[in-house]
Amino acid sequence: MLKKQFFVHGVVQGVGFRYFTWQEATKIGIKGYVRNRKDGSVEVVAFGSQPQLQQLYHWLKQGPRTARVEYVSEQDYMADDEFQDFSLRY
Repeated sequence: MLKKQFFVHGVVQGVGFRYFTWQEATKIGIKGYVRNRKDGSVEVVAFGSQPQLQQLYHWLKQGPRTARVEYVSEQDYMADDEFQDFSLRY
């Protein structure tokens, strides 16, 4: 299982981005979490297979219709956290 951390920038807070990300990640079978960051971006930590993570990445680049994604940065997630599901964090 691979571990990735995504940072989504643009108009992504106050538009349901976390909820729709939770919905999509759950559908794909990703484990991890999504949360808003103080800088206005959204952070997504995702554990899954390469095809699952690729599918999530493509979805994050588009986002829900209510959002306007400018760019998504990606890096390996180095912490040893384990997740049982995908959750919304505040």
